[in-house]
Amino acid sequence: MPAETITASPTEQIKLRGHVFYIKRDDRIDPLLSGNKYRKLYSLITMPAGHYRRIVSHGGSQSNAMLSIAALCHRKGWVFDYTSKPLPATLKSAPDGNLHMALSFGMRLHEVAHAQYDDAIRQLAGVTEPDTLFLPQGGADPLARSGITLLAGEIRAWLQQNKLESVNVVTPSGTGTTAYYLATALPEATVITAAMAGSETYLRAQMQMLGSIPENLRILSHERKYHFAQPYSALLEMYHELISAGIEFDLIYGAPMWHTLLLQMEQISGPVLYVHSGGLIGNETMLARYRHKGLL
Repeated sequence: MPAETITASPTEQIKLRGHVFYIKRDDRIDPLLSGNKYRKLYSLITMPAGHYRRIVSHGGSQSNAMLSIAALCHRKGWVFDYTSKPLPATLKSAPDGNLHMALSFGMRLHEVAHAQYDDAIRQLAGVTEPDTLFLPQGGADPLARSGITLLAGEIRAWLQQNKLESVNVVTPSGTGTTAYYLATALPEATVITAAMAGSETYLRAQMQMLGSIPENLRILSHERKYHFAQPYSALLEMYHELISAGIEFDLIYGAPMWHTLLLQMEQISGPVLYVHSGGLIGNETMLARYRHKGLL
């Protein structure tokens, strides 16, 4: 079903380590614009194609957001310019995963040396052409609010259907945009998250750029430091345990979020609704890293 005509994503149940969890299947919205990327890009998805000519953004070379923006621009007929730090030689000679797909959608990749990267991003953010939109890394922009508010409305309707007064809504965080706007739009729920792409201090700083952190937003601490998008045996085990429970999640955000959540379930009361953030296409390249490290 095209993303423009999507209805509310379904909610399913899984049992894991003696607990019942509800899963909001945002990963089923669209194969390329799934999970929180659909929510963050919702205002652009529903916007007339003539509103913009070009989107500029930046981030990692295997970013889920990069692929989603590339797919969106391809559908809209927009130019997509994406800035990243220099690619590893093997990836540059043989692009794979999200990068390969984004390039196939016409994304124009611009590599910038590490020393010049921050200056390059500041220049991108200062773009003034009226037909060009700058999207910060990961889609962390106030434009994301409308789609996440739509998600909050779907969760509220689900609560009413199931005669629940409140729920713990779980979503992993890179910049914290989804968790922040979801907590703002859904005050009757507790939104639980954890930092996946940096420290908790970094996550809080990113959220505070959007506004004061809502009181109903709870940030869990990991029991150990996990470097972003690196292979860990504990996360691979978590990935396979989730598949055995009936649903695949991504290795970069989903597996560490579940790992941290399950370790702290005794401190969480009430039903838990996990919002599936998609990103499953990226598992291909992550599993290759696990094989390269001899963990798979």
